[in-house]
Amino acid sequence: MSRRSFVRWLLLVGAALIGLSFGLTRWLIKLTDRMTVSQAAPSPSAGVAPEPEASARPVTGEPLFSYFILSDLHVTPVDRQTTDKLRLALDDIQAFAGPVDAIMATGDLTDTGTQRDYDQLRAVLDEYKQLPPFHANMGNHDYYTIWINKNNAWQQSAKPNGKSDALSREQFKNFMGYERLYNEYTANDHSILLLSQEAYVQEMPEVGEGAWYSDAQMAWLKERLETLYKPGRPLFVMIHQPLPPMGSDGGSHQLIRAKEFRALLRPYSNIFVFCGHRHMDFDNGTPHYVQETFHFFHNSSVSRPLNRQEQAEAKKKSQGLYVQVFENRVVVKGREFTSRTFLDDASWTVPLKQA
Repeated sequence: MSRRSFVRWLLLVGAALIGLSFGLTRWLIKLTDRMTVSQAAPSPSAGVAPEPEASARPVTGEPLFSYFILSDLHVTPVDRQTTDKLRLALDDIQAFAGPVDAIMATGDLTDTGTQRDYDQLRAVLDEYKQLPPFHANMGNHDYYTIWINKNNAWQQSAKPNGKSDALSREQFKNFMGYERLYNEYTANDHSILLLSQEAYVQEMPEVGEGAWYSDAQMAWLKERLETLYKPGRPLFVMIHQPLPPMGSDGGSHQLIRAKEFRALLRPYSNIFVFCGHRHMDFDNGTPHYVQETFHFFHNSSVSRPLNRQEQAEAKKKSQGLYVQVFENRVVVKGREFTSRTFLDDASWTVPLKQA
């Protein structure tokens, strides 16, 4: 099977899972259209509730914390548009008129997880000397080096091509300067937790393209939630693969230990979870926000926004999210980096609960 056929097969599997999740979502809970810009719940998740009522407190003042979320960069020297679009995003961020305290990259930093891809990503990032702190987690593509042979060609039949999932983890940690795959970032008294997929098919064939989190990572998440959460203040969690419907664990293309993940977040009222992986264009009519016991947002993609049929129809687009924290609310906005504009169909204001 060629690389193109393999990736097309993965997309078809992902689309089928998303379609199943959508059907279960509609059966479990009535979808809502009451959102800041009439958004409904994203299909891969259930547990939809109406958007919180508008806060009675004034919506004035400067943001306390602001950052960009970039997802699915897929940087590789094989596809020049991946680096061109990343530069468009970083140009926009570096020249941005508002405050930017950090950049979060939620997985699939690279297209094939090879050292060659990471070197290309480093070369692009090194062109920018005034960027805010850059942090990231791993996505499934960051494990794809096992499909690449010594000639940097896709060779599925020779998997793992002398590579391993352990090599992928080490490459990511070395690139980011991390001691482990899951980490946290705190600035201006606000914290972001970054969770990472810890295994792929070389070690655990059953995970497919899903995100497996170890007992150690889940225990760390529990401890950090207990330590960092403060009433009236948001706490942010970054994942790559989306969640399955409520009440079930995930499979390929989803967060696998989803029931436990949701249970850990349930006691806290102002948790914001951001995922990538789906690549859905903010303009294609696909919803990108759902409220469960936490607020769940699906990002688009810097390099390859897709239409509803999982096709890269909008080849000239490059998108991400901008998050602002105010005293009584969090504002999330979709950004089109090619035009340096915010998108009307991707704009949400979520009041913070004070209890």
